[in-house]
Amino acid sequence: MTPIRLLIATALALTAAQNLHAQGGWPDRPVRIIVPLPPGGPSDIVLRAAIEKMQPVLKQPLILDNKPGAAGNLGAAEAARAAPDGQTWLWTTDTLLTVNPHVYPKLGFNPEDLVPVMRASAFSQTLVCNPGLGLKTVADLVRLAKVKPLSYASGGAGSPGHLTTELFKHAAGIYMTHVPYKGPAPAVQDVMGGHVDCGFLAGPTVLPQVRAGKLVALAVSGAKRSPLMPEVPTVAEAGYPGFDATFSLVLFTPRGTPKAIVDTMFKVLEAALKHPDVIERLRQSDQAVVADTSEASAVRLAADAKTWGEVARRIGLQVD
Repeated sequence: MTPIRLLIATALALTAAQNLHAQGGWPDRPVRIIVPLPPGGPSDIVLRAAIEKMQPVLKQPLILDNKPGAAGNLGAAEAARAAPDGQTWLWTTDTLLTVNPHVYPKLGFNPEDLVPVMRASAFSQTLVCNPGLGLKTVADLVRLAKVKPLSYASGGAGSPGHLTTELFKHAAGIYMTHVPYKGPAPAVQDVMGGHVDCGFLAGPTVLPQVRAGKLVALAVSGAKRSPLMPEVPTVAEAGYPGFDATFSLVLFTPRGTPKAIVDTMFKVLEAALKHPDVIERLRQSDQAVVADTSEASAVRLAADAKTWGEVARRIGLQVD
């Protein structure tokens, strides 16, 4: 975004917030943003960077409230039950609404009670393998998988890496044994150690190991190359046109929140995400700003829910 456009976006956000204040409206007290994930992850990094820009405009504290548990379902349930008054929001990965309804028989909340405000950023998974396999390309991996049993690591059943690999296996017509871990860090360690062969794992987690030669990066799962590893092709470029396993961070609100409040929050967040330093912080965590409207976000979430629902049904994925 050019400096002029950034100024215009900031001015529009400020005007929207001032108009609500002038009407005696929102926000008139601190605003809570529930993050149903452990603290310190990429979701926190992005949100904290944005909050620094948003608070001076909204003139109220924005409180980040981590509520991890049950793959995000616990925090989502709390947000879905909250009063639709603009005081409680939900910031989470899209898998909460695109994957969890397909794999958790008891979510603890109705997905229809949460409305997307903005698909804020997009990120992919990086396909990495142990160097000892001697692989250089996706084609190498596919050829090897057709003649030798291989395994893949993920951050857990139903995680982005798990689903991405299952989508890739189906596209490539290969089989690999799934080895789930409790998070991407131990998965990376075991791929490096040769206990597991490969894995689609988070870019920032694997990048240092790729740079050090301890892992080999074959492809990224999204529609675009990673800004941190521009030399690594997408899976689509590597021979599977149309393959796109892109994930997102999304801001949700309880259904029924007044449109004026939702519009103001959207404009303030959009302006914050388009500050150059926030864009750079996202880039360093292997994410890109999207800032889709509520309508466009809903369309994308519905499409991704269909994709991951088909994957979950095909592999019989159910999580208690």
